Amino acid sequence: MNLFLILFGKIFVFLSSFLNLGSGSTWPGHIALSINKNFLKDTLTKRKFKIILVAGTNGKTTTGKLIKEILETNNNKVFHNEAGANLINGVASSIIKNSTFFGNLNFQYAIYEVDENTLPTLLKFFSSDFIICLNLFRDQLDRYGEVNIILDKWRKAFGKLKAKTTLVLNSDDPQIASLGKKSKAKVLYFGVDEMRKTELEHASDSTYCPNCGSKLLYKRVAFSHLGDWMCESCDNKRPIPNLEKLVSYPLPGLYNRYNTNAAVLVSKSLGINQYFITRVLKKFKPAFGRQEKIYINGKTLQIFLSKNPVSFNQSLMTVKGLKGKNILIALNNKIPDGRDVSWIWDVDFERFIDSFKNIFVSGDRTYDMAVRLKYSFKNSHQKLSVFENYKEALKFGLKKINRKEVLYVLPTYSAMLDLRKILTGKSIL
Repeated sequence: MNLFLILFGKIFVFLSSFLNLGSGSTWPGHIALSINKNFLKDTLTKRKFKIILVAGTNGKTTTGKLIKEILETNNNKVFHNEAGANLINGVASSIIKNSTFFGNLNFQYAIYEVDENTLPTLLKFFSSDFIICLNLFRDQLDRYGEVNIILDKWRKAFGKLKAKTTLVLNSDDPQIASLGKKSKAKVLYFGVDEMRKTELEHASDSTYCPNCGSKLLYKRVAFSHLGDWMCESCDNKRPIPNLEKLVSYPLPGLYNRYNTNAAVLVSKSLGINQYFITRVLKKFKPAFGRQEKIYINGKTLQIFLSKNPVSFNQSLMTVKGLKGKNILIALNNKIPDGRDVSWIWDVDFERFIDSFKNIFVSGDRTYDMAVRLKYSFKNSHQKLSVFENYKEALKFGLKKINRKEVLYVLPTYSAMLDLRKILTGKSIL
């Protein structure tokens, strides 16, 4: 049965790509799972390769891509659900795409970036050698609920892990750092040493002790609720990271230091030589929509996926640090974004908005974003241009910048896919 599903899926992938309908990253797996609900278990139980799962609200795609390129530079064969299809059907589709016609997966490693809510379900079908937990922030509350709901599911799933699994946890996120305490899995921690603030941001989600529920104290803060934390009531505190600093980083932004540190820690745990790690970090190019640059008629756009309050704040901070003056914000409320867009009022636009000269807004909920930005303006010289149509927004934005400037595009997830399809003529999923 599975051989038939793999063959049928490969035909579907070919037709989808040939007709420019997408890369076949979801539907082949959806069909396979509809016919055989144990497709994942049947195809992965007797595997000979290691599985690395990358989970968290922000940073999954960049972290997975970094690990993949480091492993490949060391002459390993790796497959990855790199199109960002991080639900169960996306994992199944990646198996179909990378299997031989006889159902064999001739690789040393598989890397799956996994949706937060999907992670516990996947662990019911197969074991994993590494599970990287990057962070947990409020995101798509209408779909996931609050952060503690996801955490409870993760704790239950991790409590069943075997000693062969290694949990790679963010020591700076109090809730993430606590996940290894009642698990048999080996635990490694990563963090960052660059923490310049002493006060928590408005968009801070997990500021209470996961042990006793008391309010946490922070010596230093990276961003949101990530920092050097401790609890005075039960002496719970930030674990000492196994890795928190590298000589250099491939991408700007403090949030990308977390992604890079996690990827390097896993690579070193797998015995990869520092030489190969350094080679990849020096030449690394971002994944689609994650600081990806696109060139149009001699002008440059750079896309910063911004899908929740924390990622939006980090995008704005990074663009400000790059001295960007022109931004295009695209807000959608499709299912991958979450239907409720009230979260835009938790973005700290007031901290950054005066740094920009020209601001363009588009997307399905363009007027919601325009109203939010109007309330954040302090200086009357700022210009806000509102467009219902993506093409008009891009055309106008590119017209307003010169060849030495960059148009920084900050879209939600489905808006990013829509914009990239316009800019490149291809669908990702």
